[in-house]
Amino acid sequence: MILNKISQAIMLSGVVFLSACSEQAPSSTDNTTAKTDQSSKAENKQMGPQLINADQQRLDIYTDFSLQSDLSHLSDNQKAMIVKLIDASKVMDELFWKQSFSESKSAFLAKLNDEKVRTFADINYGPWDRLNGDEAFLSGYKEKPLGAQFYPADITKEELNNADVEDKTGLYSVIKRDEQGKLYSVPYSKEYATELAKAADLLREASKLADDKEFASYLNLRADALQKNDFQVSDFAWMDMKNNPIDVVIGPIETYEDQLFGYRAAYESYVLIKDLKWSERLAKFAAFLPELQKDLPVDAKYKQEVPGSDADLNAYDVVYYAGHSNAGSKTIAINLPNDEQVQLEKGTRRLQLKNAMRAKFDKILVPIADQLIVPEQRKHITFNAFFANTMFHEVAHGLGIKNTITGKGTVRQSLQEHASALEEGKADILGLYMVEQLLKKGEITEGTLEDYYTTFMAGIFRSVRFGASSAHGQANMIRFNFFAQEGAFSKNEAGLYRVNMEKMSIAMAKLSRLILTLQGDGDYEKVDQLIATHGDIKEELAKDLEKLSKANIPVDVTFKQGKEVLGLK
Repeated sequence: MILNKISQAIMLSGVVFLSACSEQAPSSTDNTTAKTDQSSKAENKQMGPQLINADQQRLDIYTDFSLQSDLSHLSDNQKAMIVKLIDASKVMDELFWKQSFSESKSAFLAKLNDEKVRTFADINYGPWDRLNGDEAFLSGYKEKPLGAQFYPADITKEELNNADVEDKTGLYSVIKRDEQGKLYSVPYSKEYATELAKAADLLREASKLADDKEFASYLNLRADALQKNDFQVSDFAWMDMKNNPIDVVIGPIETYEDQLFGYRAAYESYVLIKDLKWSERLAKFAAFLPELQKDLPVDAKYKQEVPGSDADLNAYDVVYYAGHSNAGSKTIAINLPNDEQVQLEKGTRRLQLKNAMRAKFDKILVPIADQLIVPEQRKHITFNAFFANTMFHEVAHGLGIKNTITGKGTVRQSLQEHASALEEGKADILGLYMVEQLLKKGEITEGTLEDYYTTFMAGIFRSVRFGASSAHGQANMIRFNFFAQEGAFSKNEAGLYRVNMEKMSIAMAKLSRLILTLQGDGDYEKVDQLIATHGDIKEELAKDLEKLSKANIPVDVTFKQGKEVLGLK
């Protein structure tokens, strides 16, 4: 996913308002009382976590955006249903806090006296800056555990790999240690039983308000899935649901938070309103997946799987983010479900989050292009190209290979913590490949190839600011460094970038071939080497990104969202 789900000092997604508050001096005329109050406040501040290096500028990397949508075409029942879905999403938010950070949200935020620091911590779901390599920004905290709260703090990769543990590589369980030190697993349905019961009840209540029978059935099946740890039936139901104007993506979905193994899924949610006009424009593209799979620039054995074509592309306004989807960088497109069997039989659904995408284009991408792209190519930065590049990234998740050809199981299992980064890299590069092919076929009629290439290049600069620690961040850096190696772009004396159209096309095919081969072989060592050599931010790029910071260009958006923003009770 992308859910079209790497996001931000460096990484594609959100909106919580960053407000600046200053303490007012006491108004009392009693000097003793005033001094005592001030001394007490100062003492309390010293007791709580403090901003490391007093980096106040870092607190302003997000720009706010209100998640709104036209609800006038919805019935009263549908509006009431949205309220239920938002409430269920809030439960996912609570669960993600538990999965990502050992301290409770309320207790942690209560320790932070500065309003802007507290807001920044809220956006990051803890004391680590998700867009700056997960570095701690508060005193008293060490590095972010790679395994988050999915594993014991002292576990090593070797220990789990060699252990005899039920559901060792499972998506929906946590690994714990008993009193004798032996590892064991606990299913999410048991570990989070109270919260999941609450969310399931809300989904069932929402189903009673649904005008669409298929959507009502999906909500009931998803409620059951949350409590049973079995999501495949509800995934199939979600794939068959085509016509409802409202949608919700909810549950433990992406595995990016588990940076130790990439096994465990984190809770998240999106509440969505369908944009019927834009969705009509996208409907035809999914049918081309089998044809494009055959033409991939790689040996036949790496493209022998046939992707499902019963997938759909739709545009939505997102009106609520929760949990993993709301942490740090905000997703602007979704490609689900992740279940390999469902993908092979049904394909996937690709949901383009148009209002969030527009916010990032206007507030971030265009200003970046003005700073880093040569003037004569800036005319090629268009929203249609940005929308299409993002959309085809999600579509491209359905291409390639899901199971290794070397008997190492699924690509996800064989590549472990590197699987997500390589998969995102594949989707990035094959998405651009799809655009090129569909332009040649005449199926895409808007814009030129130079629009898509130049906008893609500007999009890299936007995305790499999310940080290289996440899967998306590593994918962005691999692509940028590979393109630099192949001469896909040049840089003039003024420090501005120019896309080389011919070399970009060659580099795209070469990187596509490399990634698809590594996935099909399940070659962990070579992927590890690729990330080591191409997955970091080089000094020259770091200077360019600093130029964007000095120009006060936001790194990402944070959302004002909820029932009040939508005018709902």
